[in-house]
Amino acid sequence: MEQTKAILESISDGVFTVDSNWKITSFNRAAEEITGISREEAIGRECSEVFRSSMCETACALRESMASGKPVFYRSGYIVDSEGERIPVSVSTAVLRDENGVVLGGAETFRDLSEIQSLQNQLYETYRVEDFVSRSPSMQKVFKIIPAVASSPATVLIQGETGTGKEVLARAIHSSGSRSGEPFVAVNCGALPDTLLESELFGYARGAFTGAVDSRQGKFEAAGRGTLFLDEIGDVSTAMQVKLLRVLQEKTVTPLGSNEEIKVNARIICASNKNLSQLVESGEFRQDLFYRINVVKLEIPPLRKRLEDIPQLLEALLKRHSFALGVDVKDYDPQILPLLMGYKWPGNVRELENFVERAVVFSREGLVSFSDLPAEILPEKSVRHSDAGTLRSAKADTEKQMIVQALENNRFNRTAAAVELGIHKTTLYRRIKALGISLPNSDGRSSNATNTT
Repeated sequence: MEQTKAILESISDGVFTVDSNWKITSFNRAAEEITGISREEAIGRECSEVFRSSMCETACALRESMASGKPVFYRSGYIVDSEGERIPVSVSTAVLRDENGVVLGGAETFRDLSEIQSLQNQLYETYRVEDFVSRSPSMQKVFKIIPAVASSPATVLIQGETGTGKEVLARAIHSSGSRSGEPFVAVNCGALPDTLLESELFGYARGAFTGAVDSRQGKFEAAGRGTLFLDEIGDVSTAMQVKLLRVLQEKTVTPLGSNEEIKVNARIICASNKNLSQLVESGEFRQDLFYRINVVKLEIPPLRKRLEDIPQLLEALLKRHSFALGVDVKDYDPQILPLLMGYKWPGNVRELENFVERAVVFSREGLVSFSDLPAEILPEKSVRHSDAGTLRSAKADTEKQMIVQALENNRFNRTAAAVELGIHKTTLYRRIKALGISLPNSDGRSSNATNTT
């Protein structure tokens, strides 16, 4: 007995036991250190009073073990220490029985994961700027220049498909610079006809038109010394383009129905889901305006070209929507991840976010599973019944896409692609062969390398 107590006192995991009434009967040294509560204070109290854990009410591992007679291993959650701080922990539980098999109570070990979570957070921060999350090499290049872009007053043009996060990136630029304390004002230029867009941007004087009973400040003026985000600027008419060009050149606006010129100082960030260079060539977009807004150009690739971002986005969006909706959805069924990785996401991050929010609303057991997948991701004939062959095929297709993308990103340099994928070069060679991926003769280290498979 003394030897057992000595062992429990020497280990770094917290250990406590409870009787059949959930009263704590033992509490080791590590449990004292992790919780900040002495064993004298803990023993005799109900465990839920001592730990105030996220699992106590709905997912108590110890209660589960006591009910089923089976142990629970490595369940994640948090406890609240004596200072009121939340501590992430990993919990394992077991039932305590006497020599006749009668249940006497339960035992729980818990491991402090604070240091591991801190390291995970540091790694996570490496792949994000404000609310924009990406570990894609193409987006990492953008992240590296954001501090310089944010600190300058230069006009920025962000291009990317609908739903890729152009406004999120614009807000990240605004929040990272000296204007972060000033307003961020967004206008969707493609959603308004010219007359409304002009009054929205420039404002109007009292009596400028029927119904204008008072003067109204325009968005250029409302942005002050902050940032004005002109979204979908490629949808603006040629006539409106002329007026925008004048404002950008002169740094003044004239409200509708007024002769007064008002100085404006907002930093301008524009965005478009269209290729403005092509619109210039076709005569649909003024060349002089294009040059005026194309001072710093940032490209956001579609989600299908940065598959490596999907796991991190899924995790971040699940936390966000679970918190916002006040529900406890902890994770995704591992079997659906190949399907989520293999889907093309034509609506990009916006479609992914809509999927996660819907899944959080309808999830029944705290886990996003097959039943939560929409038909476009999981057709009727697919893996709805966990068909192993289909699942293996989905996994292989997803892995193949990721490898091909990494190879293309690195001009088919196998060594560089392996580094990007986080695997050894020989593992990459083996997977290329197993998946039947065709490669050019050059490995990307010479100028003759091609970008074809």
